[in-house]
Amino acid sequence: MDQFAPTEKYFPYRFFTAGEWAKFRADTPLTLTAREVERLGSLNDPIDLEEVRRIYLTLSRLLSAHVEASQLLFRQRQVFFNANDAVKTPFIIGMAGSVAVGKSTTARVLKELLARWPSSPKVDLVTTDGFLFPNEVLRRENLMERKGFPDSYDVGALLRFLSAIKSGQPDVRAPVYSHLTYDVIPGEFVTIDRPDILIFEGLNVLQPRDLPQDGKFVPFVSDFFDFSIYIDADAELIHDWYIARFMRLRETAFRNPQSFFHRYASLSDDAARAIAEGLWANINMKNLRENILPTRPRADLILRKGADHKVEEVALRKL
Repeated sequence: MDQFAPTEKYFPYRFFTAGEWAKFRADTPLTLTAREVERLGSLNDPIDLEEVRRIYLTLSRLLSAHVEASQLLFRQRQVFFNANDAVKTPFIIGMAGSVAVGKSTTARVLKELLARWPSSPKVDLVTTDGFLFPNEVLRRENLMERKGFPDSYDVGALLRFLSAIKSGQPDVRAPVYSHLTYDVIPGEFVTIDRPDILIFEGLNVLQPRDLPQDGKFVPFVSDFFDFSIYIDADAELIHDWYIARFMRLRETAFRNPQSFFHRYASLSDDAARAIAEGLWANINMKNLRENILPTRPRADLILRKGADHKVEEVALRKL
């Protein structure tokens, strides 16, 4: 894994090939059909039933163990504090990784698998896109070229949302983002009502903040996570996936006159590719190097993808 050294004696992760990881599935049932898995895939991020069997059933089994342990600890704390009226808090899974690496597909597949456990837990999925500052604010603050960087998010709103979820509050609202208009939709929200499990997906969800000099408590988004996952791949592969997705979108979503990127639909292939390369180099690659990749060692689990979008290696933090 790049600078990762699986043989290093003091390394905090255990490493598994995809084949080794698949063996830990045990008797975890496959509850998705091939058609359902195909529907859950993203543009230019294929996934099939075999990949679900190899990687995600084992992950589902592992998360089940973590959720059960968290629930047991919650009950033990109730007894410890003699607090029988305590509100059970959701188990929150944070999911990080670069643009175009496949976070959305992984999050959707995981959501469906977890919701089909025998206990039928309520599972919700929220992305950080809705917590971006509106384009109007980003333009005013000269941040449009830094969209997706940590300073382009309303961190206060992010923390208030996660704090409310973790406190067991009902009907917590999260703003909604439109990838068509490339902006937060004014006045539109999704309501999250006390789920058993929440998957919180975004580029920089594992990003720490600057620590205060006086020792005051400064919460990080990741402070609210019970488990965290990083979707990983070589930067060269992510670059290729990003460019391929951009070129595909020219033939689909960009042709919609309401699309923020509609102006790119009529460009020649060479001109469009040049635009995509510029966006990658000046925004997405810079964000990956400066902000996203440095958070990889903070994850509990790292899924490392190969050229075919399939997971080739898994790193699990030791207990």
